[in-house]
Order: sequence, then C-alpha cells, then structure tokens
Amino acid sequence: MKRRLSTLICSAVLVLAPLLMTHAAVSQAQEGSAGVPAMQAKQVAPNVYYVEGLSELGSSANQNFISNAGFVITPAGVVVIDALGSPELARRLIAQIRKVTPKPLNTVIVTHYHADHVYGLQVFKEAGARIVAHEASGEYLNSDTARLRLDASRQELFPWVDENTKLLPPDEPIKGAKKLVVGGVDFELIPVGPSHTPDDLVVWLPQSKVLFAGDLVFRNRIPFVGQADSRQWIESLNTLLKFPAKVMVPGHGPASTKPNQDMSLTRDYLVYLRQTMGKGAAELVPFEEVYKNTDWSRFNKVPMFQYANRMNAYNTYLLMEREGQ
Repeated sequence: MKRRLSTLICSAVLVLAPLLMTHAAVSQAQEGSAGVPAMQAKQVAPNVYYVEGLSELGSSANQNFISNAGFVITPAGVVVIDALGSPELARRLIAQIRKVTPKPLNTVIVTHYHADHVYGLQVFKEAGARIVAHEASGEYLNSDTARLRLDASRQELFPWVDENTKLLPPDEPIKGAKKLVVGGVDFELIPVGPSHTPDDLVVWLPQSKVLFAGDLVFRNRIPFVGQADSRQWIESLNTLLKFPAKVMVPGHGPASTKPNQDMSLTRDYLVYLRQTMGKGAAELVPFEEVYKNTDWSRFNKVPMFQYANRMNAYNTYLLMEREGQ
C-alpha cells in the first residue's frame, strides 16, 4: 500500500511539474524577464504618460503587447487611454501607473474597439474605472468578427487571453464630440471615424497640447488597413494636422515631438494605396498584376511591410472597385 501511494505521488509530481514550471515561467514573465517584452511608462508632458507596444504581430510570446496605451494623472484620479491587448498587459499597465501615483483609476477612454486595444478592459473595470467609447463600437461588439477574433485569440494568445477574457461595452457611449473633465483636466474626445474603424476617437489634451491619435497614426511601421474607409481616414489625418500638438502619441510606435512630420507616413501610404490600386481597378487590371507592377520602394523597408502590405493593397483594391461602381 505504501509502495502504491509512493508511486501515485511520484506520478502526480511528474504530471504537475510542467504546470509548476509553467506557473513559474508566468510569474517570471510578469516581471518582464525570460524574453517577455518589458513595459515602461514614458512621460510626454506633466502628468501625461504612455507605454509603447512592439512593432510585430501579436503572439503568446509578447502577450499581444503590440499597441500603445496612455494615462493621465488628475486630482480626481487616473484617466487611461486604451486598455492593451490582454488582461495581463492591463495588470502590468496598472503596475506602471502605481509606480507614479496611488490615485484611483477613474476612466478608460477607448480610441477604437480592436483586440489589441480592448482585451484588457475587464481589469480596469474590476478596478473601478468606467469605460468611455464611441457608440459605433457596438457594431464591432455585436459582430461575428469580434466573436471569431476572440475565439482565435484564446488559442493563439493563450494563456494571456483565455476563456475568462471577455469583451466589455462602454459604460458611457458617446455619439459626437465630447469634453470630459476629470479633476479639472480637460479631455476632448473627437470622433474621426469611420476611418481605421467605425468608432475611431482621438483624445486631445488642450492644457498640455498632447494628442492621443489612436490607430489613425502608425508611426515607424506600416499601418493595418483592414476594412478601413481610407478616404475618410486621409481626411481625418488632414484634420489632425491642424491641431497645435506639441506631442502626438500614435496607436502604434513611439511618441512624436514633430507630429505633423510623423503623421505623414500613414497618410502618404494610404494616398499611395488608393492611387495605385485605384488606377488598376479602374482599368480592370487583375489585382495580382497591379500589385506586382507597383513600385513599393518608398515603403518596403518600413517595419511590418512584409506582413501587412499585400493585404492592405488587396483590401484597398476591392474598396476602389466599390467606390468606382
């Protein structure tokens, strides 16, 4: 009986050992070691910070840390801008906030409902923050795209996104431009969609002249176009260029102290896609031929070109076909 019990215990240890090792690895990963990307809050103005995601595809290895998020400290609490791409990242962002201030989490403003910006929302909600976003976010939240994306993410991004990860709607959906005042600090929420998504918002801080541009701006990398309305996106960027911003924080890539200059990559890329793909579609040239004969030399050294450009071009080709009908 003792020998059998000993055997069972040994077997249990063998079964549990990988799990214990995994738990240890997770704990280590949470500390930003073992190859997991470090997260560091960077100050861009008094009481205004952001964290910068990686210029790569989301994966379990990087916890889906591929987008930016910001936070602003006010006398009434902390306002967060976007919630990052997994609950674990949200917890790490809160840890960064706690290094700067003990003030409570007041509000999360969502610039748009894409997975890499919203999978951390539940952590902020549990911490007492309210969620503010454009009412058009309901289009994504109620779509098969959102459901299928979450299903796939639970496999591709496990264990950081799992069966306990959920999508949360805004507590306060807004329709038009809105000035949010928290602790005497003004946050101007400006709808600029449908551009990158139907529910795009930018956040303007007039007192510090910082612009959180969401995914209207991808800096130092090729944008993800998807099913975007690129015509409106270009018009929205032209509007943003008129802001007297001292600092612009994009949805992806480093913050910029030369906002007008650094918004141009995204805008010029979208313009080029529409020009080249539009010409081919109007002349009824097959996409493969158009793509092959397009000169991509201005953009092909930009990070993420190899992963995103072909799909961007194809989606734009289809869009230009529809616009020409």
